[in-house]
Amino acid sequence: MEQLIPFISDVGFPIVVTLYLLHRIEAKLDTVVQSIQGLPDKLHGKA
Repeated sequence: MEQLIPFISDVGFPIVVTLYLLHRIEAKLDTVVQSIQGLPDKLHGKA
């Protein structure tokens, strides 16, 4: 148990940062997916 606490304190911060960045990227990817899905309608509308 004594070896586990330093490991968590060393690894915990990078895990939190990674989860935060993944959350931000996910929101941006949703926007990209919506844009790609709407692209055929925009192309057919202009043609």
